Amino acid sequence: MRNKVEEVVEEGKAKGSLTLKGFEKKVEVNGREHMVKVLGWSAEFKKSGSGKLLLRIKITAEVDGVLCDYTITYGRYGKNKALGYTTAKADAPGGREADAKKVLSVD
Repeated sequence: MRNKVEEVVEEGKAKGSLTLKGFEKKVEVNGREHMVKVLGWSAEFKKSGSGKLLLRIKITAEVDGVLCDYTITYGRYGKNKALGYTTAKADAPGGREADAKKVLSVD
């Protein structure tokens, strides 16, 4: 997985497509428009408690004026299957359920 991620990152750098900081876009979720501004990001490899290598991507963004931190974690599960997940936060505006709906509704 690490080699594939490094390959994708290098390809993105070559195309200039890794500029996430400063990215701004209006997105529509459930018929409502929201303004998203990315303030920063990072990516790192971590070992899980069971020893699996995980890719963790952290994004700090402002969504409709509210500061949000998101962590998306990817890992290899099975021979040819990579899965990603993120956790809905209880301290998000509207609570965990609203945060989950927001994450799941974005295209």
